Amino acid sequence: MIPLPQVSQVAQTIQLALAPVFLLAGIGAFLNVCVGRLARIIDRARMVEKLVLSTRGQEHDRMVSEIRVLDRRMSVVNIAIFLSVASACAICLVVILLFAAELFDAHLGRIIAILFSLAMVLLAAAFATFIQEIRLASRTIHIRNEVLYHKAEDEEAAEGQ
Repeated sequence: MIPLPQVSQVAQTIQLALAPVFLLAGIGAFLNVCVGRLARIIDRARMVEKLVLSTRGQEHDRMVSEIRVLDRRMSVVNIAIFLSVASACAICLVVILLFAAELFDAHLGRIIAILFSLAMVLLAAAFATFIQEIRLASRTIHIRNEVLYHKAEDEEAAEGQ
């Protein structure tokens, strides 16, 4: 029969597991940001999709170019989400193994350290991928000169008089 750990040992394990649990909360917040960006990209892609089918000439080419960038951005954000979720799963395993090591008096320190390191590498990769998406978005969002320097018809008519 496996001897049950004392309450003080369980309390110590819970304290030890708190840091990874806070990290999970941070990853959850980051995932919320990523999913919000993905939703906005998808909404914009749906709008541009309709415009691609109804435009011609330079405007059509501009819409096709934008939809390609939006498609790339969706892929990049999906990768960031995948890496974040993989990191969160590794952190969950760390917490589970912390309790399993205490409960069964197992020596899992090396496995726990490797899993935690893996979680950090995955999270760093998710952040790097997110930066890539932000840079992709900021490079492609430009306001055309004809919009920047557009004058309303009323103003043009008043100037002509």
